[in-house]
Amino acid sequence: MFDFFSSSSKPQQELQQLRQLVAELQASNEFLRQENTSLRQRLERLSGIEEENQRLRERIETLAEKTRTNSRNSSTAPSQDPHRPQKKRRKIVSADFTRRKAGPAKESTPPKELKPVEEVDHLYDCIAQEPCFCGGRVEVNKTHYRREQQYEIPQVEPEITEFRIFSGECVECGRSQEGHRPPGVPGGMLGIRALAQTATLSGDYQLSKRETQRVLADSFGIKVSLGTVSNAEAQVSAALAVPVEEAHTYVQQQERVNADETSHRQAGKKQWLWVAVTTWVSVFLIQASRSTAAAKKLLGETFKGILGSDRYGAYNWVDTIRRQLCWAHLIRDFIKISERSGAAKRIGNTLLAHAKRMFKLWYKLRDGTITRKQFQDRLLPLRKSIERLLEEGVETGDSTTAGTCQNILKFKAALWTFVEQEGVEPTNNAAERAIRPYVLWRRKSFGSQSERGNRFIERMCTVKATCRQQSRDVLDFITEALRAHLAGTPAPSLLPQRSDQIQAKAA
Repeated sequence: MFDFFSSSSKPQQELQQLRQLVAELQASNEFLRQENTSLRQRLERLSGIEEENQRLRERIETLAEKTRTNSRNSSTAPSQDPHRPQKKRRKIVSADFTRRKAGPAKESTPPKELKPVEEVDHLYDCIAQEPCFCGGRVEVNKTHYRREQQYEIPQVEPEITEFRIFSGECVECGRSQEGHRPPGVPGGMLGIRALAQTATLSGDYQLSKRETQRVLADSFGIKVSLGTVSNAEAQVSAALAVPVEEAHTYVQQQERVNADETSHRQAGKKQWLWVAVTTWVSVFLIQASRSTAAAKKLLGETFKGILGSDRYGAYNWVDTIRRQLCWAHLIRDFIKISERSGAAKRIGNTLLAHAKRMFKLWYKLRDGTITRKQFQDRLLPLRKSIERLLEEGVETGDSTTAGTCQNILKFKAALWTFVEQEGVEPTNNAAERAIRPYVLWRRKSFGSQSERGNRFIERMCTVKATCRQQSRDVLDFITEALRAHLAGTPAPSLLPQRSDQIQAKAA
């Protein structure tokens, strides 16, 4: 007989089991949903931490690069290097290649070229000792002797000129009249050469006014006040105005010019000293800014020559095809790139190796070992490789390296002007050497205190650098310029005028 109740209870049990299973699955799903939400929140927190870690890593790398910045991989002055490595002591080796013991240097032998007897002020015969140590008589040979000469600085006494100024009275109108110093004689207590010497001490030898005051008293017997030193600088500056302006015009018309700039202070306010260097003439100019307008004032609005400089933006108005970027600055950039990690390190090291090979070829061209055609042919593969590496640098993940390489490639044509144009140097060393004496003077001074002081500095720097280039005496030029200025005659010129100078420079 069919059991109705038994058969109907089984679906109920299964239904109950299914309901229970659904409840369990819903509870499990809710648990998984909560766990998923928790994991997502945790993942978001971890992502935020990772982003923060990445920012911190980039910050650490930036700070580490700043600590590595020095004069080798940037434009920082060597004196500002945070950790200046001690130079290795060089072994002192004598002529026979044996190590010589340290100690005071022996007095050098007399110069080979002796002054002729006619130019000697005093003669002194040194007779051989007599009698001999053995007691015998010494017979002196007066036909053969060894000549030795000694230089002595005589005691300097100032030459004093007194001007007696007479006055009178007109017999017709009764007006009083007074005499004056002769034309061409400066006012004040210093004569022309004394004025020139004072300006040379402060402007050429870069002594302070107090040091100049002391040298005048100790070496020349002339005691002056600090105001007299300042007034002497002003008179000399006025005398040099015309020659320096002529030199400035000359530089702006040259086919090859190197330029650089450095900071300067006038009464504590920051300004800039600019320099333009050619083969024969260098000109300095102090300006209030480091702008394009300042560069144009230095080089001239219509400058058509080839400019050697660094990549500073103030020079970008000059066409790239008429520029030569300084490879010394580029090498510093390559060193900085090589100090990074990853692809940047490889690119930087390879760029440095290529630059080294390039300079070896340049030295051979400069020495005449190879012709310019040979130089160009041998350099062509290096040029292509360097440009390709810079393009790779743009594609690296390092934004700093990419920015540097991209900036260099913007002036790609200016990398190789020295290869195509004769007379163009691959570096801007000429301008940096010209400006270096001022930088040393700046370190021990407080700059200038007025516009008058600025004009004295830039004019003296111009005269000093140009006279050195032309092997002319700075003191003699200043004296001649003062004499012409006071007499109202044409000023001497700083422009090269002697053919023997040109021949000597070419040699």
